[in-house]
Amino acid sequence: MLLHDVITGSIGEFLGGLALLLVVPFSARARRRAFSRRGAVSGRGSSVPAAVVYTLIGTRAPDGHPVRLVSTRPVGTVVTHGCERFELTGGALSDGTFAAEPLSWYR
Repeated sequence: MLLHDVITGSIGEFLGGLALLLVVPFSARARRRAFSRRGAVSGRGSSVPAAVVYTLIGTRAPDGHPVRLVSTRPVGTVVTHGCERFELTGGALSDGTFAAEPLSWYR
């Protein structure tokens, strides 16, 4: 009789734990889908391009650190920093950023 009471008493806890194991992954998946849909551009079905960090090669900030630029523009785009023009490249640097090469090097 004691075993029967233990089993029937723990069925509710078992079912509750099982429901928790099923609900949490499904809700996490639904949340990821909602966030990924939020970034989509309406009408075309394409997503917004991700921001990429570029290091402007050959430039230094006043504190001596390399100048970095965050951009969503595609590779090959020419950007201006100060009076110098840089081309965004797909070349990855060792610090995880991408190179933006000065166009003055190619004159």
